Amino acid sequence: MPHALIVGDDIHTREVIAALCLAENFSIAVASGLRESLVQVASQRPDIAFVDLALPEGSGLDFFSQIESRKTTDIVLLAGDATVESAVEALRMGAADYLVKPVNFRRLQWLLGRVPRRFERKGMSGMQRGAAARVGHFGPMLGTAPVMRKLYHRIDRVAPTEATVLLLGESGTGKEIAAQTIHDLSLRRRQPFLPVNCGAISPQLIESEIFGHEKGSFTGADRQHKGYFERANGGTLFLDEITEMPLELQVKLLRVLETGAFMRIGSNLELATDVRIIAASNRDPEEAIADGRLRLDLYHRLNVFPLLIPPLRERGTDVELLARFFLEDLNAMNQTAKVLSEEGVASLAAYHWPGNVRELRNYVQRAFILSDQVIDAAALAPAMTTQSPAGLALAIPVGTSLAEVDRKLIFATLELCGGVKKRAADILGISLKTLYNRLEEYGPPAVIQSPAQDRSQV
Repeated sequence: MPHALIVGDDIHTREVIAALCLAENFSIAVASGLRESLVQVASQRPDIAFVDLALPEGSGLDFFSQIESRKTTDIVLLAGDATVESAVEALRMGAADYLVKPVNFRRLQWLLGRVPRRFERKGMSGMQRGAAARVGHFGPMLGTAPVMRKLYHRIDRVAPTEATVLLLGESGTGKEIAAQTIHDLSLRRRQPFLPVNCGAISPQLIESEIFGHEKGSFTGADRQHKGYFERANGGTLFLDEITEMPLELQVKLLRVLETGAFMRIGSNLELATDVRIIAASNRDPEEAIADGRLRLDLYHRLNVFPLLIPPLRERGTDVELLARFFLEDLNAMNQTAKVLSEEGVASLAAYHWPGNVRELRNYVQRAFILSDQVIDAAALAPAMTTQSPAGLALAIPVGTSLAEVDRKLIFATLELCGGVKKRAADILGISLKTLYNRLEEYGPPAVIQSPAQDRSQV
């Protein structure tokens, strides 16, 4: 029989938790403070411990340093007044969850329900998931590099909580896959996961797309439209390229995050929403704040649990692992049995991958099409260069304005990419929308292909 420990001097909360524990076939022990809790732990190790943040002898956070069975006990912090700081501190110290009093009955029931198989999520136990991570798989994520193992551990800890997550990393590193993994390992996994690219939606339409609109609220609004917050209710909303969201809309997003309510365009009726937010950016948030592209208050609200997605160049042998995975997928789709030669693998390892995993996948697919049975270095050579082609190096005289440097760099990168704007945007670390805005401002040079040609290569 699983065992629960309830620590705190709030009698009402203790009774509620104890009653539900008994109903779920738990044995229970109760302690009013830290000293008494240690006696109870010594008597019987709890499978789950509910610890009040405010205790007679100090803070419930002290429980973490005093219990020796932290790896085998789920610790749930209880608080009367929730603060972002205390929630973040609890999660960093290893809390399994953080509940606000009065405790949510359904969430408490879920926490107890997972204890007998503490690490089972989506049919995989902790040992199974650990073994999968050792051979490279963590849900839809793939990689065995130390930086990836560290990332898997942090995702595993934050996923079952309600904490807002901010994913940071270069374009093409797999931020959306990481967000999907967090959702799949969360309580909300049976509810919608909706990704929104804030840089790919017109500024005139993004408010309607996110919050929805009423029929007749503006020209062309011939029917009621439910926005992402409404459609993702109960699930997870992934806001990619958050720094591309217009500032006036960032104000409204902040209000939704703080109040859990929003209004459709053209309506005075507030609608409640229960959505977990995962945001992402390929920019340095502090630079975006300095540039006036991200509100400081919104950044603090989103930056509860930041996760850095490492670039492919820092992942060592993951390059070969991913390349073989993509090739296996292509073989399965096309009923072929093509292989990578040793020279091909070596050429992959020598490249710096400015476009990260997305670029690697595209290269493997292109080489797959060009090759017969063996994919060698020659098949990869047209795209695999470790330095820019001759004639494309930039010489910038001292005294050149930043705007002119920006213009020259964009045009040179477009030339390097053969005019393919999506690839150029990935290398520059900006969104496709931003690149188009810059080109509209500067005027395209003659070397850039027509829009029709460009679309055919993306």
